Amino acid sequence: MSADPTQTTTSRLADSVSRRGVGLAYGDTCTIDGVELVPVAFVTYGFGASDEPTDDQAAFGGGGGMAVPFGAYVGGPNGLRFRPNTIVVLTMSVLVISAVGSAIARIVKAAR
Repeated sequence: MSADPTQTTTSRLADSVSRRGVGLAYGDTCTIDGVELVPVAFVTYGFGASDEPTDDQAAFGGGGGMAVPFGAYVGGPNGLRFRPNTIVVLTMSVLVISAVGSAIARIVKAAR
């Protein structure tokens, strides 16, 4: 794949991200102790770039991402079944409950 010279770096990166799709959330099928499983992860990433330098700064770019192992689809006698990663699910639940509680507290405080 050759790069289009008229596209900015940011545009090329954005185009490549949109082609990744759902495949980033599912790992390769593997077999452990004779049981097939497909790992599932919540994947997010972002990036930013500048093609044009300013007077006091050069062009720059950067990015980052994370993958949270959410669980796995495990094969068994009754077919495929999702098995969540309980530690991650509990951790995410605590974060969501904290955010909701904080929002409710602010709403109540603002209503006084």
